[in-house]
Amino acid sequence: MGGTRITAERGDLTTVAVDAIVNAANSSLLGGGGVDGSIQRAAGPRLLAACRSLRASTLPDGLPVGDAVATPAFDLPARWVVHTVGPNRHAGETDPALLASCFTRSLDVAVEVGARSVAFPAVSAGVYGWAADDVARVAVEAVRGWVVGRLGEVDEVRFVLFSERLEDAFDAALRQGC
Repeated sequence: MGGTRITAERGDLTTVAVDAIVNAANSSLLGGGGVDGSIQRAAGPRLLAACRSLRASTLPDGLPVGDAVATPAFDLPARWVVHTVGPNRHAGETDPALLASCFTRSLDVAVEVGARSVAFPAVSAGVYGWAADDVARVAVEAVRGWVVGRLGEVDEVRFVLFSERLEDAFDAALRQGC
């Protein structure tokens, strides 16, 4: 894909040494469970302070579903955290385009802050109720499409997944269309 390496691996997103990690945030940006909670804890209290600052200034109503915004990563090995809000299937947000937007907008924002390597979780595959296979397919298609349109802007995209089930789903999606 234009020289961009796209991979899937099992691991802890908070320990990955890349320019930017993507946080599966909620729209409030004020912390939560799952990936968001892990990132907030590992990054330290300055991350929450940065998110509060965004809410007090540019995002008073929160971050919309499918959009993304960056903050410094503070105590994480990454330089940046790109926060994105995935669609919540349990709340009727079932449009795959909204999910795809999480991945493409996150890449847009990562490039804006100078990131050349980006690591993603399986956005919306946890408590937001999307099936692992659906998230993997949408994510891989969105990233591949973005990479083709933006050749040379990102060197590496890694899907860093916390379970074998998610890793298998992403591996299968990556094998499609190779």
